[in-house]
Amino acid sequence: MFRDQGRTNSGRVEGKGDGKELCDLLVVFENHVIIFSDKKCCFPKNGNVEIDWGRWYKKAVKNAASQIWGAERWIESFPNMIYLDQKCTQPFPIIIPPQERIIIHRIVVAHGISEICKKHLGGSGSLMLCPQIVGDAHCNSPFTIGQIDDKKGYVHVFDDTSLEVVMKTLDTISDFVQYLTKKEELIQNNKLTAASGEDDLLAYYLQNIDENGEHTFVPESDKSFNAIAISEGIWDDFCKHPSRVAQIKANEISYSWDKLIEKFIFHITTGTSYKMSHPNIKSQEEVFRFLAKENRTRRRFLATSIIDFINNTPKTSRATRILPPSQPGNPFYLFLLLPPSKNKSYEDYRKIRGQLLEDYLQILKLNFPDAVDIIGLATETNLSDVRTEDFMYLDASNWTEEENETAKILEKEYISKGLLGKRKMFSGTIREYPNEIPKKIVVEMKGKERNMPCPCNSGRKFKKCCGRLI
Repeated sequence: MFRDQGRTNSGRVEGKGDGKELCDLLVVFENHVIIFSDKKCCFPKNGNVEIDWGRWYKKAVKNAASQIWGAERWIESFPNMIYLDQKCTQPFPIIIPPQERIIIHRIVVAHGISEICKKHLGGSGSLMLCPQIVGDAHCNSPFTIGQIDDKKGYVHVFDDTSLEVVMKTLDTISDFVQYLTKKEELIQNNKLTAASGEDDLLAYYLQNIDENGEHTFVPESDKSFNAIAISEGIWDDFCKHPSRVAQIKANEISYSWDKLIEKFIFHITTGTSYKMSHPNIKSQEEVFRFLAKENRTRRRFLATSIIDFINNTPKTSRATRILPPSQPGNPFYLFLLLPPSKNKSYEDYRKIRGQLLEDYLQILKLNFPDAVDIIGLATETNLSDVRTEDFMYLDASNWTEEENETAKILEKEYISKGLLGKRKMFSGTIREYPNEIPKKIVVEMKGKERNMPCPCNSGRKFKKCCGRLI
């Protein structure tokens, strides 16, 4: 990412030369903006670990944080002057949220320290966290990260170990941003004393759920909570726990949703997306944003629903399935399966399928007046290696009475032609961890019982297994 500072005159026109680097990566998700600064610095080898660490910290972490704070100032002051190329000819294609709503997350990626950290401290190689360390006090605390500058906003520091752990575990933008947000709140509220590493902190977060069903560092039920200190080994225990192993297995199907997103992006970038003429029907970036917003567990449910729908629909049948929002603000989904016609060309078939999908979206709005965002996905009935998909988005936020009357006419027409039967909402619940240990078992195992084999059949003592994780 680049800014055109220094290559334009005071009127910000007729720029010459190259722009200055803004940051290594800029991510925009709803009101959240994530600024990445990626640095690879060799760790000095002068024989004094404290001195070597201080030099590495200033070069790899402090300087990177300074770049992020500079980028933050530029983004807030000149949100329309951000470019993808050094010549500043390709504007950043995503709108930056307005200053009154923008939420900034700052991430330094510091390569080249994990192996050194592991050599001196053991463990996974993840840097320790201690928010009480501020500024240049870091130089006296080898392999520990606190707050680079507590006056300029919290900066996350990921080393090679923690970067891989966090990105592979929180591999949807919703899950990732939620973790960053709640970690920042934990630290800014002085609720974290220390953590042996980012991986152990993440494991603690993933095993606690709040009253809204979201992961948290501070369970609502724990009224005695003042602050937490995360010990070493929680991440390893979490990874080996049968519930986590079962979750990873169950999530495999969810990555078919990711493939849909990738395919959709391909059609956007190549200009091959199917476009509709209806003023409220859109099939570009808006659809992608909704698809990408779904977290990993929700993607598992959506992918399972689609594949189950295809597998259980006769190859010669047309069918629709409606999925309601999982929570307020999320979209309705409508899936349409339509077999190709032997009497029509495939191009004509795509046109018919697209028109059906557009009409069904409007009829769905008629039947569910509270629906604001409606996503449609249409494909062939039979499962095959080669298939096409139509994605559509109905923005019903400004639905008019005239559009409502049109939808009523469509519904009557479709019913009279036998193209619209009685439809049911498809809904269900899905557990993030498929085989969690019942709370009753956890409560009953107290005192010496905690040394007994864990009821989950892991072969470990209860206190070293579910007793530690729940």
